[in-house]
Amino acid sequence: MKTDTRALAARGLAEVALRGASLRDVMERSAPRLADPRDRALLMALLSEGARWWLRFDPAVDGLLEKSLRHKDPAVHALLVLGLVQLEILELQDYAAVAATVEAVRALKRPQLAGLVNAVLRRWQRERENLLAKLDARPQTRHAHPAWLAAALQRDWPQQAEAVMAADNGEPPLMLRVNRRRSEREALIARLQAAGYAATAHPWLTDALVLPHSSDVTRMPGFDDGLFAVQDGAAQVAADLADLRDGQRVLDACAAPGGKACHLLERADIALTALEFDATRAERIRQNLMRLRLDAKIVVGDAGAPKGWWNGQPFERILIDAPCSATGVLRRRPDVRLHRRESDIVAMHAQQRRILASLWPLLAPGGRLVYITCSVLRAENEAIIGELLAAQTDAQAMAFTLPAGQAAAVGWQLLPGDGDLDGMYYAVLQKRA
Repeated sequence: MKTDTRALAARGLAEVALRGASLRDVMERSAPRLADPRDRALLMALLSEGARWWLRFDPAVDGLLEKSLRHKDPAVHALLVLGLVQLEILELQDYAAVAATVEAVRALKRPQLAGLVNAVLRRWQRERENLLAKLDARPQTRHAHPAWLAAALQRDWPQQAEAVMAADNGEPPLMLRVNRRRSEREALIARLQAAGYAATAHPWLTDALVLPHSSDVTRMPGFDDGLFAVQDGAAQVAADLADLRDGQRVLDACAAPGGKACHLLERADIALTALEFDATRAERIRQNLMRLRLDAKIVVGDAGAPKGWWNGQPFERILIDAPCSATGVLRRRPDVRLHRRESDIVAMHAQQRRILASLWPLLAPGGRLVYITCSVLRAENEAIIGELLAAQTDAQAMAFTLPAGQAAAVGWQLLPGDGDLDGMYYAVLQKRA
């Protein structure tokens, strides 16, 4: 019996939105159940956009029901959310979207609710303008952001907050990074274009290629040969800021899944230690190194407790991709907005301070430390760096600018959508000799 794509998506979305499951894990587990690539593409769109727009349409569904189904029939509740997503976001034909969604109720073994689902979606169509106006009246439902994050963005970025939330809901381009040890960017672009992919060079990132839409990169020419990796341009900035030289000892802390570590190794002949706390995630570093034909020392350990893994030799470069709220990458990881809580930020602060303070002594005099987060919250970024600068008399901030984004009190901030890149913060510190 053929698996119903919408029913499968509804079960998966209920897991993500109501039980805290990872969107990536649900996608990886669900996709193999569909044989037709078109069905898999629809599944991915439903899950991704369902997670992205849950905070807009979840309360809308409750408003259309006399009694909420969220707890009694979570998959049916999620299916109703997906019905609205199909009508408003994916813009599928009204009749087809409604009919297919009603049919999915039967695939969920809830045939007694088929009439209710049909009635709810028909009511939405009749009252659409008034219902949308109500959702648009509040920032959290207008842009599908949690109330605490909408307020934080208004506080930290009052002029840009609306644009940031709008960018979080757009489709990001697919960005690749050429492995310059195995190919040249123009040659890779030509090869991809010959295979039908609309690849172009990024205007100011020297290793970056841009494709307008997501695609299965494992099917692209050159993937198995390690000619490129998937990496947003914002993350590719890190290698530029590291300013590497051959022969340097380099530490990439919090390194999984290894994208920045691999980029550093592609740039210079360095002795790189890739440090990761989680052994399972450290395995992903190894896999990426193998595919790209690169070599590094992988260490499983706590960046905030160097005594457990450091041999006493200082590093000329340290890259800290600090654990953070991930509020800068909501367009690529839409489930973060469902899982992150305001209370998480305090714990993030403590972790960021601990890692930065613990690794600073490992930097050689004259060395450079690059601190990065994929956060747009000032408390995780310039505030943390400001504390270190106040505490360490041998630390000085290095000034730099990028073609996109804006200067922070210390360092530089890319907000989501700046240069069509993800949101990311950077600070570069040098240890006085």
